Amino acid sequence: MRWKFCFHFRFEQESDQQEGTVVLKTLPGERTDRRTRRALLVTMAFEYPAIRRDDSKVDMYHGVKVPDPYAWLEDPDSEETKAFVEEQNKLTMPYLEQCAIREKFHQRLTDLFDYPKYSCPYKRGDRYFYFHNQGLQNQDVLYVQDSLDEPASVFFDPNKLSEDGTVALKMARLSEECEYFAYGLSSAGSDWVTVHFMRATDLTPLPDTLERVKFSCLAWTHDARGIFYNCYPQQDGKADGTETTSNLNQKLYYHVIGTSQSEDTLVAEFPDHPKWHSGVTVSDDGRYAVLSITEGCEPVNQLWYCDLQQLPNGITGLLPWVKLVNNFEAQYTYITNEGSVFTFRTNLQAPRYRVINIDLQKPEPDNWRSLIPQHDKDVLGFVSCINQNFLLVNYMHDVKDVLQLVELSSGDLLKNLPLDVGTVVGLSCKKKHADFFYKFTSFTTPGIIYHCDLSLPSPEPTIFRQVEVKGIDRTDYETIQVFYPSKDGTKIPMFLVHARGIQKDGSHPVFLYGYGGFENCIQPYYNVAYLLFVRHVGGILAVANIRGGGEYGQTWHKAGSLGKKQNCFDDFQCAAEYLIREGYTSASRIAINGASNGGLLVGACVNQRPELFGCAVAEVGVMDMLKFHKFTIGHAWTTDYGCADDPEQFQWLIEYSPLHNLPPAPYQGLPYPAMLLLTADHDDRVVPLHTLKYCATLQYSVGNSPVQTQPLMVRVDTRSGHGAGKPTAKAILEYTHIFSFIAQTLGLSWKE
Repeated sequence: MRWKFCFHFRFEQESDQQEGTVVLKTLPGERTDRRTRRALLVTMAFEYPAIRRDDSKVDMYHGVKVPDPYAWLEDPDSEETKAFVEEQNKLTMPYLEQCAIREKFHQRLTDLFDYPKYSCPYKRGDRYFYFHNQGLQNQDVLYVQDSLDEPASVFFDPNKLSEDGTVALKMARLSEECEYFAYGLSSAGSDWVTVHFMRATDLTPLPDTLERVKFSCLAWTHDARGIFYNCYPQQDGKADGTETTSNLNQKLYYHVIGTSQSEDTLVAEFPDHPKWHSGVTVSDDGRYAVLSITEGCEPVNQLWYCDLQQLPNGITGLLPWVKLVNNFEAQYTYITNEGSVFTFRTNLQAPRYRVINIDLQKPEPDNWRSLIPQHDKDVLGFVSCINQNFLLVNYMHDVKDVLQLVELSSGDLLKNLPLDVGTVVGLSCKKKHADFFYKFTSFTTPGIIYHCDLSLPSPEPTIFRQVEVKGIDRTDYETIQVFYPSKDGTKIPMFLVHARGIQKDGSHPVFLYGYGGFENCIQPYYNVAYLLFVRHVGGILAVANIRGGGEYGQTWHKAGSLGKKQNCFDDFQCAAEYLIREGYTSASRIAINGASNGGLLVGACVNQRPELFGCAVAEVGVMDMLKFHKFTIGHAWTTDYGCADDPEQFQWLIEYSPLHNLPPAPYQGLPYPAMLLLTADHDDRVVPLHTLKYCATLQYSVGNSPVQTQPLMVRVDTRSGHGAGKPTAKAILEYTHIFSFIAQTLGLSWKE
């Protein structure tokens, strides 16, 4: 198990689950460079809130003095910080609400968001479960049905837990034979979870409650007696998602149903390694607890196991773990086992991943056997066991998914499963079941769920459920993939989605999105807001698969991390240059966007090339690269970024840190693009102080300059977090603010 603390998952098996400048509008087809555009602007000066600047606050890094005049914004509970947030929202929110297309965008987005959404059904005991949202419900509802042909009924509805929809179902696990249901709830978007239980047969709530749970596994033993989970020790001060305290000393416990949390059994702890995280998977046969240990976000882990059958008195204390892999040299993910022979997905000597077998009775590495070798080009994604003897194997070929059925015993390919150009975003299967489901999506396909039963004589996947969005005709849109050169000549893939038959006259506004970190891949995915931008603003969606992600395996990831992070920024800037060079757009009509690590990307690129973009939207960005490791789970990101405590790594970070590379006042350079920064009060992943300090510095250094005519604003949402579990109503409003801001600042109009 590997936690990607800086990103939302694209794939979760079994649903484990924004008065100022008056802009002269540029007419379609009209080209204006940034200097000409600035000269034509009719402006009324923005008056940004007065912000106290403490120039006496200077930090020392390896003999280098680094000012930190807004360090006081690191305290989220101070009255001064609260006043800063309030004053910023008083400036921003009226501007966003008065944007010209805001009302039309919000209404149209609400209408089009109102379509049914489904997850893949999954089987527990003799019943099927699936998540469903009728369209505008704030949270998805869990349904149950006795068979696929029987009517479904509500099993669990998170919408009943809060009026505003801000209590979300963060994690859920049914026991193996469907006796019990464990479910973790988070409030206001925080990563903190409280786990509750109920009897699955009659929906009777149980008194058991688990607190202080965060970045946790939930793994039932097959006797349904109890469940493995992770939690943190009690800490000084609050722990509600608004704190900045580091998350250290996570421990692994076993909870027995019908007992209090105070009686839970500690089964693994690592007092000498406070940054370690762990997670248990119970093997398919129920015999083994497989423990994965990580220290950061690098795709490496230690692998321990415990034979639960060798515990005569059950789980009563620290488990006698056997250390199968006792180093952090590669990643191992459990797939299945046949007795003592275990099957793992690994990147050991395979940057694009492979599948190996390890026999616990002959555990020496010399005895490990390769089952599915590394592919010459494609990246091996998820692998799952089905119908006892088969594997479902996912590959990523140039950022597009391939799905195969493979023989477990030999690794031989049996067949390719039908899949269009896009992404598998859901899979439901178990080794003991013959049937499985998988869900496909793309930039223009909201979702197709396929069902296949391997017990049939000639099994073929059939469409089980297909969703259409009324008012959107996918044939109106065209999706293409291009490959453009980066600064060092590396070819970077990028998806473009636009109306059919567009002319390359440089007139089209572009929404350019990127991420580039933590080996995460940005594959085709469906978003109604993007299609509205294309359809009603005449825009182009561009998704650049820059280095730092995992689109081509670990080699691609490492080429954009640590001391090579600048490659990410070069790749993204070269995407914009390609779109201009090929006649799609002009610099003044490009809006860039990214979230979390992608927010860092946006901030760094704006600092380095302000003339290359017309608008920039940075969501929940990591902006202070010298201090990020000191807050909540930030220490886990040092595997991707490095750490300022190290002299060499400090030099990497100070070169591009968005906060530390804003120009000094008085600024007289090229104007910055319009900027909208977004954060949330309960974001305990990338804490708000990153965005607040960056905003204060940006407005002081650039915002007060006479050359700056475009707004530099921040939107601080309340009762929201890093993104997971955000209510539908809040998501719709956030997209409305983002695209209204883009349209307003780029001078775009609504097209019916």
